Amino acid sequence: MEVSVRSRSRSSPRKITLDDRTFGIEPNRPVVYQAVVTQLANRRQGTADTLTRGEVSGSTRKMWRQKGTGRARQGARYAPHWKGGGTAFGPHPRSYHRALPKRMRRLAVRSALSEKMASGDVVVVDNLDVGDGRAKTLRSALAALGVVGSVLVIVPERDQPLRRAAGNFTDIFIAEPNGFDLIQVMQADKIIFVGDAAQRVSDLLLARPRAAVTSEESRSEP
Repeated sequence: MEVSVRSRSRSSPRKITLDDRTFGIEPNRPVVYQAVVTQLANRRQGTADTLTRGEVSGSTRKMWRQKGTGRARQGARYAPHWKGGGTAFGPHPRSYHRALPKRMRRLAVRSALSEKMASGDVVVVDNLDVGDGRAKTLRSALAALGVVGSVLVIVPERDQPLRRAAGNFTDIFIAEPNGFDLIQVMQADKIIFVGDAAQRVSDLLLARPRAAVTSEESRSEP
């Protein structure tokens, strides 16, 4: 597909061709759902912990004698139904890690990018020209592009002045082609590709997994 590249130095935008396999596919929503669930699960630390009745410190003395008081029989003070006692069926440290094949992860990101492209939320620019690293300059550059809301800016290589300019904003995230994830793509109102960042992202998402390449090479050997 052809996309216009916006620039301050040109009166009319030039055109570049982006790979339809990355920016023009039919979004696979079931795969996107699985990828989002996996990413959110892998963010969880799983460190929540509660004390069982065997872990609560305290005396093991029986509350009162078994019979003759007219009250219900009770054992130790650290039983779950007593205040300050142990917790029954409470959380304990565990891993929430989920695995997802690399091809499915890449398909999910390509689906999200294709949906953003179809809705007109992808902008390609020559550069943002924030060499002074000032937040005000970055805001002016985005305003000139007509970009409002949360923004994901993908640059072809590390741009320290741009990162410094966006450091105080919570709605602007600067990333390199291999430094963003699916949820950032979905949450961004606009995605800006600077220079040839779009092509680099496409190359990364379409690269064949190393295991597939190795297996094909082994089959081709005599």
